[in-house]
Amino acid sequence: MTGQRNLQRKSDPDKELVEAIQSGEHGLFADLVKRYERALYNFGIRMCGNPTDAEDLVQDTFLNVYKYLKSFRRETKFKNWLYRIAATACIKRRRRSKFAPERELSLDQFLPSDEADVELATPRWADAPLEQVLNDELERQIQNGILELPEKYRSVLVLRDVEGFSTEETAQILNLTTSNVKVRLHRARLYLRDHLKHYFKDD
Repeated sequence: MTGQRNLQRKSDPDKELVEAIQSGEHGLFADLVKRYERALYNFGIRMCGNPTDAEDLVQDTFLNVYKYLKSFRRETKFKNWLYRIAATACIKRRRRSKFAPERELSLDQFLPSDEADVELATPRWADAPLEQVLNDELERQIQNGILELPEKYRSVLVLRDVEGFSTEETAQILNLTTSNVKVRLHRARLYLRDHLKHYFKDD
């Protein structure tokens, strides 16, 4: 029985905390906020590109989590559910933001002619050593490239290659098919690879 509880905790480390809050221990909600506020802020920065919008995204997300947590039935991990709410909040926030671009670029030129050519391996920039990724110039170039992506490609790339969700989890969060996620991810990676080619000339 202990082994089963440990397995459940491992599969969803938020399970016990969420259940306690749902059972009426509302003071623990602050622990949930503390656990995810920094990660959600970073997600907001990558998606929106502006600290004000990122802060608003965090606030909107937790307000919605507080409002709907009672109805969360744990059909998926809490983190996946949380990011689904955050992704929705981000889309709404970005459309209202004065910082959003007037027109998004087209990635049609990057669509693979044969879907069999879609590469599923994580790109080299995503696997780069931490000290290299933290290089200010490289980090700025990656962020600029991500922000240039149309929204539907940016969200897939950030969830898969930055936040580390699986293809299936990303599809669930964004309400897409796994094949759509794979194609959008491939196109986004192609664009970002081109954007970063002066850093990784041998890719």
